[in-house]
Amino acid sequence: MKTTHSTLAGTFGALVLALLFAPYSTAECGGARQPFPTHTNWHSQLGQANLVRAEYVAVGDDEAGIVGFWHVKFISDGISQGIPDGVPAGAEVDAGYSQWHSDGTEIMNSGGRAANTGDFCLGVWAKVGPGQYKLNHFAAAWDPTKGTVGPAGPAGALIGPANIKEEVTLSADGKHFTGAFTIDQYDESGTKLVHLQGTVTGTRITVNTPPSSVF
Repeated sequence: MKTTHSTLAGTFGALVLALLFAPYSTAECGGARQPFPTHTNWHSQLGQANLVRAEYVAVGDDEAGIVGFWHVKFISDGISQGIPDGVPAGAEVDAGYSQWHSDGTEIMNSGGRAANTGDFCLGVWAKVGPGQYKLNHFAAAWDPTKGTVGPAGPAGALIGPANIKEEVTLSADGKHFTGAFTIDQYDESGTKLVHLQGTVTGTRITVNTPPSSVF
């Protein structure tokens, strides 16, 4: 995936590097819903081998469009607070992979956050209109440049919670979404340290999606 993470990290410093996770993103189709398979009819059987009929169970109309696996990108609109020199409009803040579940939860694997500082974060979502969804996402942000220094370098220090919010709309074909995001970083006392905002986009990943589509 094409990113500008190294450039942003050099501009914003360690604190912003700790913020560059994507949480988050994605959406559903206001038109026809597609059935999603579940394992509710997948049973283990002992003894003689038998074929068990696998069924597709349609997810409810309120969930079907948003549920799935997405490649997401977060693009700055040029408005930020708490970051020296700001974030240029059009800069890619983060990119990664997001999974939206039928139970209203979501998980994000951020490409803009180092694995040793925690590159997975969690959220919850709800439908707010036809093909429109709202996501509330939290993550524990760490500064990898601080903490006890050992043979491998600093152990890292907790900054505090980061809150990522999204409001997204799914395309008519259910394959893409776009919307607005905000990222607010707090310290452990509740003081807001950084604010970022911009546009989040997503492209649905299926069993037939080639690697070339995520670059």
